[in-house]
Amino acid sequence: MNNPAEMVVPRVQAAIAQAFGEEFRDTDPVVRPSQFADIQINAAMSLAKKVGVPPRDAAARIVEALKLDGICNSVEISGPGFINLTFDGTWIEELLNSAATKAESTPTGGGPGAQAQRVVVDYSSPNVAKEMHVGHLRTTVVGDSLVRILEALGHTVIRQNHIGDWGTPFGMLIEHWLEVGEDSPDGALLVDDPSAFYQAARAKFDGDADFATRARLRVVSLQSAHEETLAVWRRLVDHSKLYFNAIYSTLGVSLEDDHIAGESSYDPHLAQLCQELEEAGLARVSEGALCTFPAGFKGRDGEPLPLIIRKSDGGYGYATTDLATVRYRVQELHADRILYVVGAPQNVHLRMVMETAREAGWLPDTVEATHVQIGNVLGQDGKILKSRSGTPVKLMALLEEAVDRARAVVDASRPDLSEEERAVTARQVGMGAVKYADLSVGHDTEYVFDFDRMLALTGNTGPYVQYAAARIRSILRKAGVSSPTGAEGEPTAAGAIAVVDPAERALALHLLEYGATLRRVGELLEPHRLCAYLFELAQLFTSFYDQCPVLKAEESVRASRLALCSLVLHRLSDGLDLLGIGTPENM
Repeated sequence: MNNPAEMVVPRVQAAIAQAFGEEFRDTDPVVRPSQFADIQINAAMSLAKKVGVPPRDAAARIVEALKLDGICNSVEISGPGFINLTFDGTWIEELLNSAATKAESTPTGGGPGAQAQRVVVDYSSPNVAKEMHVGHLRTTVVGDSLVRILEALGHTVIRQNHIGDWGTPFGMLIEHWLEVGEDSPDGALLVDDPSAFYQAARAKFDGDADFATRARLRVVSLQSAHEETLAVWRRLVDHSKLYFNAIYSTLGVSLEDDHIAGESSYDPHLAQLCQELEEAGLARVSEGALCTFPAGFKGRDGEPLPLIIRKSDGGYGYATTDLATVRYRVQELHADRILYVVGAPQNVHLRMVMETAREAGWLPDTVEATHVQIGNVLGQDGKILKSRSGTPVKLMALLEEAVDRARAVVDASRPDLSEEERAVTARQVGMGAVKYADLSVGHDTEYVFDFDRMLALTGNTGPYVQYAAARIRSILRKAGVSSPTGAEGEPTAAGAIAVVDPAERALALHLLEYGATLRRVGELLEPHRLCAYLFELAQLFTSFYDQCPVLKAEESVRASRLALCSLVLHRLSDGLDLLGIGTPENM
C-alpha cells in the first residue's frame, strides 16, 4: 500500500484513541482533499459532541497525540477544527520510487483490500439465433471490466455467460433450420445476420398454421431429449457461438466458450427445484401456476407479489432458471459473491429471486448477491437508441462504424504511419472510444450515444486518455528508452524520481492513489471511478509536461522525469487494460 492518505489513517486513529480513549479508536478520520494542504482530517467535528469539547479543542488534542515525524512537514488546524496535513517531500519520493519498482512486477500496486473471494460474474447473456444489439453493449463491457479489475485485485473470478439457449422459440427455429438447410443462404444467416434468420422463422410461425403446429411439436421433442432434435439444437447453438465470438473479439472482451452456462444447462434440475420449494412450504399454486411469495414484495393492490416458478401450462420461466443458477453458483461453484450485470428493469425480479433463494437456504447470509444495474443507451432524441427503422441497433454495425470513424481520423492525422499501423490504431481508438464512453458514466445511469463526443481528443474520453499514453511512448522513444520493459512490455526509464516542482508533486500524489482507487472500484463495483482516475492522471501529466521540460532538462533532472513519465505510462496502460481498452503505439 503506497497511498499516503491510507497510510496516515491508522496513525490518526491511534492519536484519537490516545486523546479520548480506546473506545474511539475505530472512529472514521474523515479524510478529505484540502485546498490548503495535501489532505484534511475532519474527525474532530463529529468527535466533539461525543467527548463534550469544542471541535477545535478536539482537533488540538488529536494533533498533540499525532506521531507523523518523517511523514508530514506541516500539521495545522484551520477553521472550526479541520486538521490540514502536508506530506513530507522526501517521504513522497520514497513512496513513489517504491511504487515505480512494484509497477514493473505488480502493475495494480497490490492485492485486494479485503480477503480474496470467489466471485461469480453473470454478464453479456445474449440469445441464440438473435442479433446482439446495443442493449447488450453495456452488460458485456461493464461485466468484462469488473472481472478484469477483480482478478487484478487477487480475487478468483468465474465468468458466467448465461445465454438464452432453451425454451419455446427453439421449436420454430429448429423447424425453420430443417426446412432451409444448413448450407443454404437462409441457413447461413444464423451467423451472418441472426435477426434475419429469427424473423424468417417467426414469419413462418405466424403465417403458416402447419409450420406452427410442427414447431410446437418440435418443442415437445426438444424437451423430451429427442436425439435428432437435440442434434439440430446443438448446431444452432454452435453457429451462434461463432457470431458471439466475433462480437467479443471485436470488442476485446475476455468471454470464451468455456464461460457459457446457458439456460439449457439448468433445465434438468427445474422440476426437482420446484418440488423442493413446495415441500419446504415456500411455493403454492395460485391461479394454476406454482408461485413463491418472497417476503417484502407486494403488488399495487397491497397483496403479496408472486414469483412464478412453474407456469399454468407446466412450463418454466426465467425465475425458475435464475433460482437454479443461484443454487448452482453457491453449491457447485462455491461463490462468496455473485454479481448479476443485468439491465436495471430486472431489479425487482432479481431481488425476488434472491429473497426466495435465501428463504430456501440456497443463498446463505455469508454469500453476497448483487444486481449491478445497467442503464439504457440513448439516442440523440433522449430515447432508447434505435435504428432509423425503429428496430434495436445491431451491435456489430455500431462497432464497425466506430472503427470506420476512427480510421478517418487516424488517416487524416497520421499519414506517416503504415497501412497496418493505421488499421491497428483505428481499431484501438474506435473500440476504446465506445467502451470508455460506456464505462465513464455510472453503470446504473443512462447516457447518450454520440460518436463525435466519444472520439474527441478533448474532455473525458477514451481517445484523450489513450493519447496521453501514446504521447509518453513517443517521449520515451525520443529519449532512447527501449529497455528494460515493465510487466506489460512498457518501456521503463531507469533512475530515481525526485519530486521538486508543484506539477511533479501533484502528479506524484495522484499516482500514489492508484491502488486505493482500484480497491474502491472492486468494493463498489463502479468502473467509472477508474475512468475518472485515468482522466485526471492524463490531465495532470499534460500539466506536468507543459510546465516541466523532460527531454531538454539537465541530465539528472531528465532521468528523474523520464522515470516519472514511465510510471505514468504504466498506470495509464494498466488502467486502460483493466477497462478492456488498448493503448495505441502512435496517435
